[in-house]
Amino acid sequence: MTIAHTLKIEEDRDILRIQGLTKSYETPQGSLLVLNEVNLSITTYTSLALMGESGSGKSTLLHLIGTMDDADAGSILIDGVEITQLKESEKAALRRNKIGFVFQQFNLIASLTVAENLAFQARLADCLDEIWLAQLTHRLGLSQITSRYPEQLSGGQQQRVAIGRALAVKPRLLLADEPTGNLDEKTGDGVLALTLELVEETGCAFLMATHSARLAERLQRQCRLETGALTCS
Repeated sequence: MTIAHTLKIEEDRDILRIQGLTKSYETPQGSLLVLNEVNLSITTYTSLALMGESGSGKSTLLHLIGTMDDADAGSILIDGVEITQLKESEKAALRRNKIGFVFQQFNLIASLTVAENLAFQARLADCLDEIWLAQLTHRLGLSQITSRYPEQLSGGQQQRVAIGRALAVKPRLLLADEPTGNLDEKTGDGVLALTLELVEETGCAFLMATHSARLAERLQRQCRLETGALTCS
């Protein structure tokens, strides 16, 4: 039985829809426009690579989608909810329940074991599914090391724990910011391949920021940020 059989999967639909998103920052030299009326949509079962040079706005866009920053203008809908109008408490609930995050820095909690890190976000969201977590742990190849602490793990193992933590809540949207940036090529390729398999099987949408054209080609769609504008293929 595949993981997909353990989840309730909906028909293809927009999980993320962005319209006219604009963001600028004030600098000593004046206002710096980072995102200029960006439009983007991602459906279930879809993986999309967000490309661009350092400083092009990739992380800014992910932070806006993840409700960790506020846009100057525009609309962001996640699973049909307009997030730019939410209160802070509602944004926090959305992050806990609908969005999974994977970062270049693994951001594991050093004082928690692998098992505890895997369950952390799901416990916060009060949606821990022990059966799903056991399946996820096995699929990520972590079953034999659940009692270890982050400092006892390799980089690839730490990133797999981070992916498992993000997917434990069964998110509608998985956001990843250079998730293989701290891994060697072989390990990074393996981590990305496993992530894509889990995305396809669970039906969530996956948006990954990367500067690597090679990795971007592994995803179904590619978009590029340049001088504030987003173009997609």
